[in-house]
Amino acid sequence: MPFIIDGHNLIPKIPGLELSVVDDEMQLVEMLQEFCRISRKKIEVYFDKAPPGHPRSRKFGSVTAHFIREGYTADHAIRDRLYQLKRAASSWTVVSSDRQVQSNARAFHAEVYSAERFAAHLLETLFPKESSQKTNHEKSIPTGDIDDWLRLFGIDEE
Repeated sequence: MPFIIDGHNLIPKIPGLELSVVDDEMQLVEMLQEFCRISRKKIEVYFDKAPPGHPRSRKFGSVTAHFIREGYTADHAIRDRLYQLKRAASSWTVVSSDRQVQSNARAFHAEVYSAERFAAHLLETLFPKESSQKTNHEKSIPTGDIDDWLRLFGIDEE
């Protein structure tokens, strides 16, 4: 299921990202690119207040970033995108903690994730717990093999 994300609503929910940082949008886009690579998902992310002369939409692999011009909001752009999708909107998930955005998403039968819920999912995908990442090189070496190597190199076990 692809995602439509209210970008400035998500940024403060991710540790290390802040709305006051100049390139906060690009930091989020980079994280979302890696998330898409791992999870094989597609994402459209919407940001308010595009800087003058900035392209309105840019594609970054499986992430499409929409920079919304002054006088229009990401909330409105998300609603318009859902309207454009019509029935297909029900196969998308909208990410925002804004109640109006969530209400609009539900009206189009899209699934809704709060920004907090998606942030947790994003971080779990990007930084899985080490206990669940056991790899082949972490297998234990049989005690007999260790003893053989110690003898081979003339190392006293004591």
